[in-house]
Amino acid sequence: MLTDIATGWTECAPLLFREQTLLVGVLREVCARMPFPLLGFDSDNDSVFINETVRDYCLAERIEFTRCRPYRKNDQAHVEQKNGAIVRRIVGYRRFDGMAAARELAALYARTRLFVNAFQPSFKLAEKERDGARVRKRYHPPATPFDRLLAGPRTSDEVRRRVEALRVDLDPVQLLAEIRSGQQALVAIADSSVALPVDTPASSIPVADFLAGLRTACRMGEVRPTAQPTLKPKRGRRRPDPLVAVTDELRSWFEADPAQTGSELLLRLQKSDPDRYPDALLRTVQRRLKIWRREIASRLVCGIPSQTPAVSISGTYA
Repeated sequence: MLTDIATGWTECAPLLFREQTLLVGVLREVCARMPFPLLGFDSDNDSVFINETVRDYCLAERIEFTRCRPYRKNDQAHVEQKNGAIVRRIVGYRRFDGMAAARELAALYARTRLFVNAFQPSFKLAEKERDGARVRKRYHPPATPFDRLLAGPRTSDEVRRRVEALRVDLDPVQLLAEIRSGQQALVAIADSSVALPVDTPASSIPVADFLAGLRTACRMGEVRPTAQPTLKPKRGRRRPDPLVAVTDELRSWFEADPAQTGSELLLRLQKSDPDRYPDALLRTVQRRLKIWRREIASRLVCGIPSQTPAVSISGTYA
């Protein structure tokens, strides 16, 4: 990740493995797509940066190469802040291996750089005053990196024309839909136990469907695919379901009067066959009611079915 301190312009690129020659190739690619020239490069003290290969590249391109102080990790505060605000929010914390993941990650970063730099405003600190234990901060009005670059006094006319031409053709809704598609593809690669081929096509979300989903997105909680936890398969039953013969009847009683408790439903079963349905089945009935109530609540609040997996009610499991 590269972050310009003056404008907040951020560029991201995947690195297959930590190797200095590969890093120089990534730097060349990033510098080629940036709308302004790279004048300085400040890195941490990682060996992938502090080496002769990167030094020679910066000397050849007339880039001032500096590093942070030893054991002062906050010297890279701008990059670390963008790493949390952009990369981790977009990519998440899964592990991605292989060329297929690198291809999807590069495509996702290509869309993210346009969305963040053109449509995501941010604050920049103007001044900070300390009065004892109280700290007063004043910020500049929020602006996007595009706006800061256009308003910068040192920005040349050629850079302004290039930036304005780039933003004319951008659609934030289309970019966000493509970002969601890229996130879904990355999650599928990370959660798959079988390595996918490099030329596997990525699934895309139609813009109309994406816009329709925005109506209920605020009521569904976290919608980023990369931020969803990995669901573990639910352990199946290890003995026959004792309520398999009366599950439909219990469901009909519950739908007729959802306010009934598990004890009341079990009591109705015991009236017909007390020996077959003992009091020990109370927790089983209560768990079944909990699932049914969640399904009804999801339909009433969001208008969508619950994401809870269905309960198996038949058969015997090993």
